[in-house]
Amino acid sequence: MDTVIAVDGLHKRYGDTVAVADISFAVRRGEIFGLLGANGAGKTTTVEAVQGLRARDGGHVDVLGIDPARNARALRGRIGSQLQSSALPDRMRVGEAIRLFASGLDADVDVDATLRTWDLAAVRRRAFAALSGGQRQRLFLALAMLGHPEVVVLDELTTGLDPQARRATWDLVRAVRDRGATVVLVTHFMEEAELLCDRVAIVDGGRIVALDTPAALIAERGNGVALTFSSGGRDVGFLSHVPGVDRVTTTDGLVTVTAAAPAAAPVAASLAGHGISPPDFRTHHPTLEDVFLTVTGRTLQEQS
Repeated sequence: MDTVIAVDGLHKRYGDTVAVADISFAVRRGEIFGLLGANGAGKTTTVEAVQGLRARDGGHVDVLGIDPARNARALRGRIGSQLQSSALPDRMRVGEAIRLFASGLDADVDVDATLRTWDLAAVRRRAFAALSGGQRQRLFLALAMLGHPEVVVLDELTTGLDPQARRATWDLVRAVRDRGATVVLVTHFMEEAELLCDRVAIVDGGRIVALDTPAALIAERGNGVALTFSSGGRDVGFLSHVPGVDRVTTTDGLVTVTAAAPAAAPVAASLAGHGISPPDFRTHHPTLEDVFLTVTGRTLQEQS
């Protein structure tokens, strides 16, 4: 698969603060590549350098065969973006925004078709200030996709949205990829990265501390399955002898069994064999949140 973005040893400092210490990664054509981390981890500085919006202090960046620091103009029209601080004048209407942004592109843009594609036709005359959060995100995506760019950078796209609007926006991100664009998704939402991204780079302290597919990261660093249930006062020490079980702990009558994924069924069978059938038996499979805790030593909330 072709590489459309290559970053090697990227470094950026603001005075005495190192925003990006040493970041390297490659993005393949046609994938949704996620940069996952807390606020201040260096994600936004990284994608700004990729787009030629921020000068780098060291390292190499190649986007579609072009160094954005030397020739950002050559990338205009080939890269679309929705920045973390995206906003429009309150009184600007949806149709006006699309026409304005389209006028700055070399390619012809069908404004009516764009409005229909992104489900904005009904609000084409509505002012930006009157749009809902979901409608604003659809407009930003429509603007980012004008001219059919090859790469689209989406920075904290769903921050501030309610759960329903966030999930609707996820469908739009997939639509961006399905229309042929490679997507770089910057986010601090674990579920968002896990569901959308083909590969994820976890950024911490200006460095990438893990990079792979979400499934591979979870399998490698997710610390197995956690099984919980009420003991009802029964001694369940025998579970420590079940193959695959790493640890059995009991706190206030609640048992937690940490085990490899295949051990869940044998644990349940062992309980049944001892006449124990807890009604609250639950299985917690590891997620990217667990991976993040493992590789950074802190939860995302502790870092923000």
